[in-house]
Amino acid sequence: MQVWKFGGTSVGKPERMHSIRKLITEDSQRKIVVLSALSGTTNSLISIGESLKANNDAEATEKINALYAHYQSFIKDLYKTEAGYKAGRAIVDKEFSFIRSLVSIKPFTLKQDKEIVAEGELLSTQMFEAYLQEEGINSALLPALDFMLIDADNEPVLSFTEEKLSAMLEQLPNKDLFITQGFICRNPRGEIDNLKRGGSDYTASLIGGAIRAEEIQIWTDIDGMHNNDPRIVKRTFPVRELTFEEAAELAYFGAKILHPSTITPAKMRGVPVRLKNTMEPNAYGTLIAHKTTESEIKAIAAKDGITAIYIHSTRMLNAYGFLTKVFEIFEKYKTPVDMITTSEVSVAVTIDNAENLDKITAELRQIADLEEHDRNQSIICIVGDFKADKAGIALKVMEAMKNIPIRMIAYGASEHNISLLVDTKDKNAALEALNEGLFTFE
Repeated sequence: MQVWKFGGTSVGKPERMHSIRKLITEDSQRKIVVLSALSGTTNSLISIGESLKANNDAEATEKINALYAHYQSFIKDLYKTEAGYKAGRAIVDKEFSFIRSLVSIKPFTLKQDKEIVAEGELLSTQMFEAYLQEEGINSALLPALDFMLIDADNEPVLSFTEEKLSAMLEQLPNKDLFITQGFICRNPRGEIDNLKRGGSDYTASLIGGAIRAEEIQIWTDIDGMHNNDPRIVKRTFPVRELTFEEAAELAYFGAKILHPSTITPAKMRGVPVRLKNTMEPNAYGTLIAHKTTESEIKAIAAKDGITAIYIHSTRMLNAYGFLTKVFEIFEKYKTPVDMITTSEVSVAVTIDNAENLDKITAELRQIADLEEHDRNQSIICIVGDFKADKAGIALKVMEAMKNIPIRMIAYGASEHNISLLVDTKDKNAALEALNEGLFTFE
């Protein structure tokens, strides 16, 4: 069995849903298809929730009516028969009845906020399943809320998914196609929750790992993972193969096509992940697996919103335990560190969450001296096969960056990553320079 995931743009128009139906029924391979909400829906639902939290019921109702009108127009073009349209209309009316009921709930809490955001996936999957039934497809809807669970630390419970999903599939041995929701889940209290933005990728990987799928396919509107950001760099190309480690680095450091958490469950269970393009379904895309063909430098990604903190202490000289004290402060405020470089008496670190920066720096000043920290920084991550016995890779990177100021360099902690910190105003120039200096174009 395979797991295929389609994002919001892939299901954002009725004709896109028609195309997806053709894609998923071209062969007899059993599949679980994970769908996101229709493009724009999640943002609209979040906006409705914000109005309700502000007790602006009139504004919320106006937004609900506008979204309802969009769905009414959508189903008119989605279904081909009167029976199909009635089924779709019943689904839309039922879910919007629930959304409207939230207007009267006071106060509007985080619980209701998560319930309203989940409606996007509940709508898209039910509408699509009704369309498949109209087309006579042998399919079934698997409610993600019955098998997706997060624990008290907001981490998915893979064993729960394995148990519940396996039991559900065993009860449907004659079905060839299954539709389910991405992103949404339940928390330990049994309430509706979610895997955060981009979580539909994560859902697909968790399902693929849980059922030991043959392959997980993530379908988007671009042709796989590119070697650089095509929105910034003039010449890019799809990367045909990546290892799990390389893909994880690229996702974490800004490659938008893949959610950073996606790789972990697939890697744990050895399930390959393939990135495909709904606009060009016959294109190879990008295959992510344990082993790939040899290639030193695979791709580049960039992550913005970085703050650099520079820590100095003469007490660090020959003093064990200093770094422990430093990182205990970051742990206290649940703030991950992206990069770290050290010298005899200095440490420089970067963070991408500055919410507790003032508290962190106040405590750091109790054990060290701090320079003024740098905001508006970007981490550029060069990913590939950088084993210790390979020579010349760092030289290529530095030569490409010869005209770009570099604030920090992290190299050697990973066999797959060289990270550079630059001022965000220099990021675009750095990506272009690295692209021209590290890759060969025909």
